[in-house]
Amino acid sequence: MPRRRWTLSALSLLLLLGLLPITSSLRPFVLVITKDDLKDSPDSEPPDDSPDWDDFDDPGSASDDDEDRDPGSWRPVFETSSSSSNSSSSDDPREDLYISGMRAMISAASSGDPDALDSASSDIEAAASAGHRHAQSALAFLFGTGLARPQSRPRSFLYHHFAAEAGNMQSKMVLAYTYFRQDLYDKAVALYAELAEAAVASFLISKEPPVIEPVRIHSGTEENKEALRKSRGEDDEGVQITEYQAHKGNAAAMYAMGVLYYYGLRGLRPDYAKAVYWFSKAVEKRDPRAMELLGEIYARGAGVERNYTKAFEWLTLASRQQYYSAYNGLGYLYVKGYGVEKKNFTKAREYFEKAAENKEPGGHYNLGVLYLKGMGVKKDVTLACKLFLTAANAGQPKALYQVAKLFQKGIGFKKNLQMATLLYKTVAERGPWSSLSRWALESYLKGDVGKALFLYSRMAELGYEVAQSNAAWLLDKYGEQSMCMGESGFCTDTERHLRAHSLWWQASEQGNEHAALLIGDAYYYGRGTERDYERAAEAYMHAQSQSNAQAMFNLGYMHEHGQGLPLDLHLAKRYYDQALEIDPAAKLPVTLALTSLWIRKNHADSLLAGFRRGSSERFNNATLSCPLCMGLWQDN
Repeated sequence: MPRRRWTLSALSLLLLLGLLPITSSLRPFVLVITKDDLKDSPDSEPPDDSPDWDDFDDPGSASDDDEDRDPGSWRPVFETSSSSSNSSSSDDPREDLYISGMRAMISAASSGDPDALDSASSDIEAAASAGHRHAQSALAFLFGTGLARPQSRPRSFLYHHFAAEAGNMQSKMVLAYTYFRQDLYDKAVALYAELAEAAVASFLISKEPPVIEPVRIHSGTEENKEALRKSRGEDDEGVQITEYQAHKGNAAAMYAMGVLYYYGLRGLRPDYAKAVYWFSKAVEKRDPRAMELLGEIYARGAGVERNYTKAFEWLTLASRQQYYSAYNGLGYLYVKGYGVEKKNFTKAREYFEKAAENKEPGGHYNLGVLYLKGMGVKKDVTLACKLFLTAANAGQPKALYQVAKLFQKGIGFKKNLQMATLLYKTVAERGPWSSLSRWALESYLKGDVGKALFLYSRMAELGYEVAQSNAAWLLDKYGEQSMCMGESGFCTDTERHLRAHSLWWQASEQGNEHAALLIGDAYYYGRGTERDYERAAEAYMHAQSQSNAQAMFNLGYMHEHGQGLPLDLHLAKRYYDQALEIDPAAKLPVTLALTSLWIRKNHADSLLAGFRRGSSERFNNATLSCPLCMGLWQDN
């Protein structure tokens, strides 16, 4: 199993991760660029006419078929009427075999029917053998997971390679993540760049939409009830109250309902017709936010016929009410010459500057593009880089994509494929394939743990850390009830532990401190793997580096007893003290540990010390979680 070296400080990139709300701005970043990252002179500039740098491309149409943006989408499996091309019957028998096989497989995962799963996987393999690219991607998933097929990483990689070469985007995500884990950044960056570009193509022109983060269904070892409560769609009390207020004429509630339906938030399915209805009601009450989004809607043709003239009118009305993000949309229309008399870079720059002056990240990003390309201004790569970084640090997703491109090509910054890969990956994970998380969450909320596990496992393969930890938690929490199925029939306890262990390990590589703690526990106690104190200590070190108090306590205990680490009472005390500094709730277990340490140090040959050594393991097993006093910690 490859060892990931997460030395982000060396990358000058700090990822501030945590459990985010269901919707928020992009996952917080702080891009810290040192002089070493900057070129002494911008000796390499973007070519004026290169399509790689057309960053004012047309906005993605809301009517674009999902197959166009995400070849290989599982949408036709779940939503049979999504498009005519994805109907239940096609002219290609391989397509019919694949779709019917996938539906049967998901049904088998839901009901826990190994025979049905085996039959469905045979249909998928038949379609894959006949050259169907999406069936090849699904078969690769089965081999990679050890689901109804013997686990085989080489065969999984081969089928993903075939599918990716044929255009399957999910297989490209898998390959990119595989190369990323192996530090093969030259290969990973090329794939993630393509995937990030596909994700950016669907972004809006005026302001970034809220990020629909995959919901972490657990918080530590327990279910994350608060996040799940906010994901129940029309059954959510908050949504019901907002809708009631909207019907009563509350403008803010009308706008909020429009946003929920436009983006598909809080467990609701996207519904452009309802979004337009509520935004239209809100603008009757002069809500500038609704005016701006109506401008976006007409520019994209989302639930209405695309009309740039109306888009310009609504964005103008919003800007006149000092809604500054609307200036970005107006500037865009002047850059493209849509809904206005003709292209006008000067007016576009003026609008972008107004947005930037009022701290709109999109304004900084759009100005950066003008200066990078020399559109209506003198080309200035250094200034463009500065503007992109300002926007990126505010979470502007297009800016993150642009900074990644600059690092990849060595323009303005010194070429850094590792940095570029990480940034591209962040943007790529916002692509349309992230819809898997919605179906997985819906399944879990309905009590269909088997289906949820199946879908989270697929997302885990694509490299989503939240999905990796969700799938691992389901395996640990529900045990046999998780409907875990292996190579033949239901998973054995060993298969289930190993699968969970692998998923926790991948999540820990991506900065999940709870996952690193559980990996340490697995090695310490020999759960699903052989007991190995040294590897346990390594995992705890990883969690400790992220200021995890429990990991600090565990390291202190291991130093105190010489388990996997040198016997060192001074270091043990240091770790115990650090645990208390990080988490005041650790006062009781740390006090007990320090008392034990004092006895060992000052009365090593006493009867009390002998009793303590003889009972330490019993005390550890009864009250500690390898060897943290979990119960005492939580109750204190």
